[in-house]
Amino acid sequence: MSEMEDYSPARRGHRVLRVRLDPVLIQRRALEEQVELWWFREPLRSLLCYCTSVGLVLGLGLGGVGLLSTTTSLSGEWRLGVGTTLCLLALAVLLKQLLSSAVQDMNCIRSRRRIEQLKSGGCADPVLILVTGLALLLCGGVLMHVALASGHHQPGQRLRDMFLSGMVLLGAGGTIELAVGGYLLVVYLQERRDRRVGQGRRAGRLRTRAVRVMTVSGQMNLAGREASSSRISLI
Repeated sequence: MSEMEDYSPARRGHRVLRVRLDPVLIQRRALEEQVELWWFREPLRSLLCYCTSVGLVLGLGLGGVGLLSTTTSLSGEWRLGVGTTLCLLALAVLLKQLLSSAVQDMNCIRSRRRIEQLKSGGCADPVLILVTGLALLLCGGVLMHVALASGHHQPGQRLRDMFLSGMVLLGAGGTIELAVGGYLLVVYLQERRDRRVGQGRRAGRLRTRAVRVMTVSGQMNLAGREASSSRISLI
């Protein structure tokens, strides 16, 4: 009777396969499901974009206020136009940062895609900074073109100031465009490298799982053969 109990169906081949779950992987998945933490992924990128936005707000705001404060009746048109444009650009960058902070505090967005767009360092920051650089290039180019076109007819301090302001705006806009282009290139290369590393890890896990499945199936076949031989010996 004891021998028959040893070869009961529970012991013959019906084995429970226990999957070992990595506690680090479980903790990482639990943290990834927290919506509040989606805003703080990639802190270095967020800090870089936030500092760049603050610098743009200060630079554009001071430049616009400086041009507006020095507006006179002789040079009122271009100083007023360029100063207003700079102030509006500074206001747009500031409003984006305030909007991101307000949405983050209210926790009203639960979509990962939207958060990746609105957070500091997300998709909206490079686009806004790129548009700001293009606006500076446009203003600088217009000022230099007007200064050069009018310089032969009415030279003077007004046209020199216009030409210098155009050069400064062109330099600032070009620097911003080059910086954003370099930033996007670095981000693209980093994401491509991470994608390759992730694919390599997945391939390694699949190989490991295949080896484990083959080992378990081999053990089960061996157990079945042992059970059959034991039955034959009992008969």
